[in-house]
Amino acid sequence: METPNAPNSEGSAAVTDPPADLSQRLSALLAAIARGDQAAFAEFYQLTSRRVFGMARRVLIDPELSEDTTQEVFLQVWQNAAKFDPQAGSPLSWLMTISHRRAVDKVRSSQSSTDREAKYGASTQEIDHDTVSDEVGSRLEAEAVVRCLGTLTETQQESVRLAYYGGLTYREVAERLNAAVPTIKSRIRDGLIRLKTCLGVS
Repeated sequence: METPNAPNSEGSAAVTDPPADLSQRLSALLAAIARGDQAAFAEFYQLTSRRVFGMARRVLIDPELSEDTTQEVFLQVWQNAAKFDPQAGSPLSWLMTISHRRAVDKVRSSQSSTDREAKYGASTQEIDHDTVSDEVGSRLEAEAVVRCLGTLTETQQESVRLAYYGGLTYREVAERLNAAVPTIKSRIRDGLIRLKTCLGVS
């Protein structure tokens, strides 16, 4: 299948109702294409490819994308010719609808691909650092926190763990430990002060 040439003025113009004899010819060709007639398909392509390319070019601008879209449209025609319903409209209107939808889909697909590449590029940009040393440092920090938690009283440990590791509020911690809210606030405050001191955090 040859690629259609750039559309002439006829191909660039808005689609109007084709002559009756052209509509009848295209309808007959679509019926033959539905039966697998390759010669009919070649003739149908010759009669309509300029219009399809013109539609694609108006939507996509890019000539290569327009050529790709034109080929995809005629592949769809070959596969779905039997779905054409003469009662629903002319063959050319049916073809232009397919062409427009395919071109719009191509625009969306291209934009989606660009967005994905941009997101991937942003997510994979690494700051210049040593990831191994970062991981080791994080582990050492975690070990230091565990060690310093051991310096707290048992009640302070319980309160701090429930509040910061369990995500509970002061009231929920108080209910869990059967203690007054002011008491829990005091335990957590004192426990955090001891943790900061142990970790060397000012």
